[in-house]
Amino acid sequence: MCSTLKQIKKWMSRLMMNQNKPENFMLKKLLVIILFFSMKTLTIPCTTAVISGKATPDGRPLLMKHRDSGFLQNKIMYFEDGKYKYTGLVNAEDSTGKEVWSGFNETGFSIMNSASYNLNNEEIEFQDQEGIVMKMALQKCRNLKDFENLLDELSKPMGVEANFGVIDAEGGAAYYETHNYGYTKIDANDPLIAPEGYIIRSNYSGTGTPGKGYGYIRYMTASELFYEAYGANQLDYKFLLQKVSRSLKHSLLDTDLAETAESLSDDSHFVHFSDYIPRFYSCGTTVVQGIKNGENPGLTVMWTILGFPLTSVIAPVFLTPENILPKTLIPAENGFAPLADYSLKLKDRCYPVKRGSGENYLNLAALINKEGNGFMQKLRPLENDLLKISEHYISDWREKGKPDNEEMNTMYRKIDSAIFENYKRFGL
Repeated sequence: MCSTLKQIKKWMSRLMMNQNKPENFMLKKLLVIILFFSMKTLTIPCTTAVISGKATPDGRPLLMKHRDSGFLQNKIMYFEDGKYKYTGLVNAEDSTGKEVWSGFNETGFSIMNSASYNLNNEEIEFQDQEGIVMKMALQKCRNLKDFENLLDELSKPMGVEANFGVIDAEGGAAYYETHNYGYTKIDANDPLIAPEGYIIRSNYSGTGTPGKGYGYIRYMTASELFYEAYGANQLDYKFLLQKVSRSLKHSLLDTDLAETAESLSDDSHFVHFSDYIPRFYSCGTTVVQGIKNGENPGLTVMWTILGFPLTSVIAPVFLTPENILPKTLIPAENGFAPLADYSLKLKDRCYPVKRGSGENYLNLAALINKEGNGFMQKLRPLENDLLKISEHYISDWREKGKPDNEEMNTMYRKIDSAIFENYKRFGL
């Protein structure tokens, strides 16, 4: 990732003090352009959650990351370059997997992050190391204590400003609000901190400067959704992916676009789409479902929506020594994972306005309408089939105590076939 917004502003300040020097004129113009685009990308937020096993219906912890990024094309990669094998979500253009944005390893350790914008108050050049730190953690860490040791041992400043969410196979579940010189652990198993057993973070930290950062409205929306689900004992992976990541509720406006859309014709109906959990820059959601005490870490699964969540579907990802992954989640010949690519092409039809601030205006009727032929409506049966297939195999593996590689190949073939066939209906 390029230099952060703070650093770019710093350069701009220096240039403005010497703006009459001819050699600085073109550089100043370039930095103005970079600053404009950086404000769109570097402050792009995520919505995340850490849920301990005591809060879920089946007792398994969950780690959710709804990712928003300027890197819209993502993929799943498998790695053997550390102490532990691991798999994770990677930018499509990152051919070697230098950074990982959420993932888990063979011990059942899992990590993700949301950028925080209220922890570091000083300006330094060494920044944007979050993806590298998470890759290191997956390579080396078995549990929360290992991750704490890693943070303690890293050279300071660490070049991070993030809420790192972590779960492990020992029941650990916590956030680490991490700045350049240290961190604060926020434990989801501590009843004084998280009485319901879950913690939500958007793009500010509870231990950071009050009032700064981003995502306060998204945080409130997620909090309302979680409270209702927890009360109904429905805080499971499907709720996180289908109800939170795709929520069309706005907590400040007290509206739900999903209800409005049911009365729309199938033509077009534009809405200003800002401060919702899904947004123009949403590029995927992962929910790692950990294991209960005594279960095989190989049963850890990362439920994955690759691409734009409103036009994509859920697929499971396991970690196997044979590097078995769904073909729809790994790069094809064009370098893009097919599911991400399909979803972004459908998303393009939902944002047909290409001039000016077109990314702020969503054609809601393209997703949901009274005729029932919106993208979300037409993809729902496919997703239900994918979940039925997945849960059949996973339930059997949990009874056996470990996954079966041959059966996993079969499961992935069924999932890939269903995705490829169904997206053809959209002319892709």
